Amino acid sequence: AIGTYALYTNTGSRNTALGYQSLYYNTGDYNSAGGYQSLFRNISGDYNAAFGYESLYSNTSGNYNSAIGKSALYSNTTGDNNLAFGNSALYSNTTGYRNTAIGGNSLYYNTTGYRNTALGRNSLTSNTTGYQNTASGYSALASNTSGRNNNAFGKDALFYNTTGSFNAAIGDHALLNNVSGYFNTALGRNAGYYATGSGNVFIGYSAGSNE
Repeated sequence: AIGTYALYTNTGSRNTALGYQSLYYNTGDYNSAGGYQSLFRNISGDYNAAFGYESLYSNTSGNYNSAIGKSALYSNTTGDNNLAFGNSALYSNTTGYRNTAIGGNSLYYNTTGYRNTALGRNSLTSNTTGYQNTASGYSALASNTSGRNNNAFGKDALFYNTTGSFNAAIGDHALLNNVSGYFNTALGRNAGYYATGSGNVFIGYSAGSNE
């Protein structure tokens, strides 16, 4: 332990704490914390790694989490097997598990959603309870809240989707305006740009963009 009050009340073993009040309440084992109040509230969680100001701050009993960046996984309490890389990535996650967020504010509002993958700043940032979504690209699936099993690849792909599920969008702005539609597929930049229905297929640049 290096830093004022680091590992202050610790009873666990094989832990490393670097920074003011890092792993302050810890009783768990095999944790590594580097940064001001990182893993501050961890009690019985094991095998966690937190590097950055207040990263994994609220974790109590979650295991196998990795947080790198300021306030990454800040609110996580019991969620397991999450990876957050970037400032405030997975910030609101509490019990969600097996999520991967790489990029600032990615999966920011996720609370209980699980098995989501967000690659890119603001990707899946509004997701709260949606699960098994994959977003790659700046602001991809940014508005999704409870939609599930969506795949978005490209800047702003499926940007306005909130509750729609089982959609696939590949290309910048593909299916941009879909909000609640299901089973849509769009391949190409701006493909399905204005589409709001379900069960549609758009292939090619701006395909279906004047609907």
